[in-house]
Amino acid sequence: MSKDLSKVRNIGISAHIDSGKTTLTERILFYTNRIHAIHEVRGKDGVGAKMDSMELEKERGITIQSAATYCTWKDININIIDTPGHVDFTVEVERALRVLDGAILVLCSVGGVQSQSITVNRQMTRYNVPRIAFINKCDRTGANPEKVTEQLRDKLELNAHMMQMPIGLENDLVGAVDLVTMKAVYYEGENGEIIREDEIPADMLEEAQERREALLEEISMFSDELMEALLEEGEIDTQLIHDAVRKGTLDLEFTPVFIGSAYKNKGVQTLLDAVAQYLPCPTEVENMALDLKNDEKEFPVSNDPEDPLIMLAFKLEDGRYGQLTYVRTYQGQLKKGDTVYNSRTGKKVKIGRLCRMHSDEMEEIESCGSGDIVALFGIDCASGDTFTSDEISCSMTSMHIPEPVISLAVIPVDNKAQVNMSKALNRFTKEDPTFRTYVDHETGETIVSGMGELHLEVYIERMKREYNAVVEVGAPQVAYRETISRRAEFNYTHKKQTGGSGQFGRVAGYMEPLEEGEYEFVDNIVGGVIPREFIGSCDKGFQKSLAKGSLCGAAITGVRCVINDGAYHAVDSSDVAFQLAAVGAFKEGYLKAKPMIMEPIMKVAVEGPSEFQGAIMGSINQRRGMIIGTSEEGNYTVIEAEVPLSEMFGYSTTLRSLTQGKAEFTMEFATFKPVPKSVSEELIKAYQEEKKNA
Repeated sequence: MSKDLSKVRNIGISAHIDSGKTTLTERILFYTNRIHAIHEVRGKDGVGAKMDSMELEKERGITIQSAATYCTWKDININIIDTPGHVDFTVEVERALRVLDGAILVLCSVGGVQSQSITVNRQMTRYNVPRIAFINKCDRTGANPEKVTEQLRDKLELNAHMMQMPIGLENDLVGAVDLVTMKAVYYEGENGEIIREDEIPADMLEEAQERREALLEEISMFSDELMEALLEEGEIDTQLIHDAVRKGTLDLEFTPVFIGSAYKNKGVQTLLDAVAQYLPCPTEVENMALDLKNDEKEFPVSNDPEDPLIMLAFKLEDGRYGQLTYVRTYQGQLKKGDTVYNSRTGKKVKIGRLCRMHSDEMEEIESCGSGDIVALFGIDCASGDTFTSDEISCSMTSMHIPEPVISLAVIPVDNKAQVNMSKALNRFTKEDPTFRTYVDHETGETIVSGMGELHLEVYIERMKREYNAVVEVGAPQVAYRETISRRAEFNYTHKKQTGGSGQFGRVAGYMEPLEEGEYEFVDNIVGGVIPREFIGSCDKGFQKSLAKGSLCGAAITGVRCVINDGAYHAVDSSDVAFQLAAVGAFKEGYLKAKPMIMEPIMKVAVEGPSEFQGAIMGSINQRRGMIIGTSEEGNYTVIEAEVPLSEMFGYSTTLRSLTQGKAEFTMEFATFKPVPKSVSEELIKAYQEEKKNA
């Protein structure tokens, strides 16, 4: 691997589900000689695409885990992460974007900007990831890259411009006109591996010149030299154009758009040239770390291989060779046999083996340096941990982790399954921070929580296949929340005398709704009415009370607890006494604070033929949904709505039967909102009965 960082690109490939990301990656690997035969996703040869290495991925034809690989295009080393498109696996996309320097946003030339494209674009903006767009599937009937580019401008507010013009579309797609070099590029040979450059067809020349002028005018704002050259009206040096596009892309002010069809082997090599020309190398991206010795002050990492090591673990995987930890190195060097520190746990870790990953295959290496993405063997850590050398103590900024919205009870069928299930859950919760598990103390059942039905379904299936843990699964449960709607006072004394030293503590104050955040504790005690050593005990008591509300047993959020009075006893007051007093005070205040139940509301986008628009809208209304907007794209309608998660179970079956299987939907968590009174009453009743029967 080259040590010249200007020749390294760390990129991700992201898009809406079924836009052809994995097919595109397969072609990239083929043209860069990483693989020697092309296999399709759900291909008839039964091999499946290289990057979909998990059995489940091959069966379902979707990417579940992001996969890492690397390749060399001309003299540029490219680390690629292929990310899942389904919103349930959104944390995989988030993690990939956190450690990447640039990205390819893949779009379907027929579907255009779809719901998940918007989510992915938002995530890229959150992490300031420069991107280039690739409009795929230009061979399909109804392909319209022009319209998709407009959608990139309107819906995603990107300053997107086409760098190419298609030569033919749909079945007639043969190549593209490069608006920078003003040459026609044809992709020939059995697998499109032969690139032939030629003059632009005469009937396209005039339009190509017009488009080039518009493009140059747009990008001239990123380069004074280009602007001067344009004013002089002479020959424009192509390098000037490349430099201006690169600057606009790196400043996140311009998005170059490329076209092609990965499936038909068209346009992929040009896209690779664009990755090398326009996406940043590690030194051109500013990554920040937090100095743990200096009050978590932010500082930029240097990318210098001579500086102390900083690397971030962004993905864990339990492969056939044991645990693999994927890390991105930000500065310094790591050699086999080195000792590093986990800055979260403070533990020393010796690096036994280092390797570079190519989907599920690996290549052992001796060392890695700044900007590399590699995997480590046998390291005990969690996703998101920072490793450093002993000269420095810092942490990379944390990743955005969404809260799970759906739960399931899992019951092992026998003792063997119980042991295997524990191993599996331990592994999955380390791998995926959006997958959580806990034991419900009242029912004794193990509950797993995640981002959607498919997310949990995949983990249950992996439990069976990878750990031989056969489990029965309960009905999906919505992760409700409880909160308060008004301020309420509390004044509670905990007093117990059972011989020997007793327990005494009085806690008084009030609780009120908290607009942002889950919980806040405010200490307004004056004059030592509660001694300082017991203030923390009050906080602990309140936090314990948040675990389970009294309405439906859900966790309580959005509460500020303020204590302003109390009393203690010189002998009988203790940590436990004040914790119990705070629990009692919380109970007293909570019932007076008009508690209510909140439910997760999902942002749902249904896409289907316009003839079914009425039926789709009816099905959303029946589910307490609120339609936010509809838009028509040719014969297709996209309906966007907000629907409570509890109403969405089994919707895929309903939608399929309503639309003869022609419509599909995606959903992602939007917010929590109070449930209607009738639903609230039902939930409270069910919880009371459950408590009675327990």
